[in-house]
Amino acid sequence: MIDLSTFDLILIFAFFAITLFIGIYVSKQSGKSSAEYFLSGRNMPWWLLGVSMVATTFSTDTPNLVTDIVRNNGVSGNWVWWAFLITGLLTVFVYAKLWRKSKVNTDIEFYELRYGGGAAKFLRGFRAIYLGIIFNILAMSAVTLAAIKIGSVMLGLQPWETVVYAGVITVIFSALGGFKGVIYTDFILFFTAMAGAIGAAYYVVGLPEVGGLEALLQHENVADKLNILPDFSNKEALITLLIIPLAVQWWSSWYPGAEPGGGGYIAQRMLAAKNENHAIGATFFFNIMHYALRPWPWIIVALASLVMFPDLASIQETFPNVTADKLGHDLAYSAMLTKLPHGLLGLVLASLVAAYMSTISTHLNWGSSYIVNDFYKQQIKKDASEKELVAVGRISTVVLMIFSALLALVLTNALQLFDIILMFGAGTGLIFILRWFWWRINAWSEIAAMFVSGFVSVLLNFSSFGDYCFGDEGLMPGWAKFPMIVLVTTIVWVTVTFLTRAERKEVLQNFYHRIQPGGPGWNKIVTEARQDNIELVDDNEGWSVPSGIKAMLVGCGMIYSVMFATGYFIYGQYTNALMLSLTALIAGYILIRLWKKIKAKVL
Repeated sequence: MIDLSTFDLILIFAFFAITLFIGIYVSKQSGKSSAEYFLSGRNMPWWLLGVSMVATTFSTDTPNLVTDIVRNNGVSGNWVWWAFLITGLLTVFVYAKLWRKSKVNTDIEFYELRYGGGAAKFLRGFRAIYLGIIFNILAMSAVTLAAIKIGSVMLGLQPWETVVYAGVITVIFSALGGFKGVIYTDFILFFTAMAGAIGAAYYVVGLPEVGGLEALLQHENVADKLNILPDFSNKEALITLLIIPLAVQWWSSWYPGAEPGGGGYIAQRMLAAKNENHAIGATFFFNIMHYALRPWPWIIVALASLVMFPDLASIQETFPNVTADKLGHDLAYSAMLTKLPHGLLGLVLASLVAAYMSTISTHLNWGSSYIVNDFYKQQIKKDASEKELVAVGRISTVVLMIFSALLALVLTNALQLFDIILMFGAGTGLIFILRWFWWRINAWSEIAAMFVSGFVSVLLNFSSFGDYCFGDEGLMPGWAKFPMIVLVTTIVWVTVTFLTRAERKEVLQNFYHRIQPGGPGWNKIVTEARQDNIELVDDNEGWSVPSGIKAMLVGCGMIYSVMFATGYFIYGQYTNALMLSLTALIAGYILIRLWKKIKAKVL
């Protein structure tokens, strides 16, 4: 446990107070209607939405997760989430404008725009519960678990105390302020969180035990953890850490904040944008900040932790009050923060409070939007007044917080939950990418993928059958488990697609007329409509997908180059760093030219 100075406490309580003030200040405006409460009137600028996306994904569990990855698999282990940049930029340059054109209130409402009949209604209602409650609670519990560990190590708090202190303030502000309150506070919380992360990294490197950056990089516990790419001579590590994420994971897995084709709280922000260009600008800004600039402060602290706390026993010895069920490598990040001086300590704790509140408030508002718009209004009371819908949103916000807090009390580490969520979404991602551009996909395709992915994941991960098939003593290596789930799920949903009836012609034509997705996958529908003297294609809008895919590839080259150049500058490998910097500049120039083409087609 650390002693906080008066200044530290002032910083921490100031952020609690500012957040509550904003929530109360905007509560009257947010309570006018469900559209205001969940989308803030669809009039948000790109820069405010982009900052909010970054702040939301900067949660208390993120540095813990990165620390866990680095300590177990080295810096290259981060490819498990770095690969999602491909998904993110595909959303930027292809799907952002499509989401904004849809004019739906939630991405779950999309189901009854794209599909029809009872299957679409069931899918919308079920996904509202499945994602808005079950998956959302899982994600929030991981964030709360990180807060519990920080409170335990740094402040000596019992788990229930952390949950009560942090959760009550967050749920009050979230319930009152709605989406507008979340967006406004995210702007403040983002800069606080970044300042805290950078300040912590700078200070811990200079600790006498670490001995500076050069000594850190040469330390025997750190030297073999520095490679940005996995060891190519280690086949299993190469496949697990690099090939599967880049070849399979990015397009096949559903994960909050990195959904193939966009979705979740990222879609919520795109839907709240002023127009299509603001939606694109917000998501592009988010991906640059999320991947190119933010990871390295966390990585530096994680590497320094290997010097200070080389194993779990050393963490346990230093922090004996930590219970065995909460002991893990992710705890090392919080352990390193206990070394910070007063002032900086208050700022870092305030930044962690900010990160927690930003992420939880987003998940609460996003999850309650599903419950209100896609379940309560559709399945329970279709004629509910706007006042009643806002009230249900506020009640569901409180309930979601309670259940996620209870689950957090029984979890052990963030990486454990990250793997579970990835597995449960394996194989569904390809549908989310193709359903915009292939008319033949129907509601039964998604229903089949959703249930098969969940069933196969449980079978292979939580049963003796999975142990028999995969692992050191199984029929196949452990790394094959994820691709197998993807393969089985994909085969099933493609088969179901062709065995079931296509969506009604009227549903498909209405979807095309509103979205204008374009491409050869809709030629049959466009041709049939013309035979009925119906013109679906807007002559003023070209098909921007080919340019979008080019921009995605160039954008990946630019952002990865910036991210790795930063790493090599830190490592002191200046030749590699300068070459990558030049690559980033060239890619940026090409991207600007491609963006002009895409923007012209959007306009």
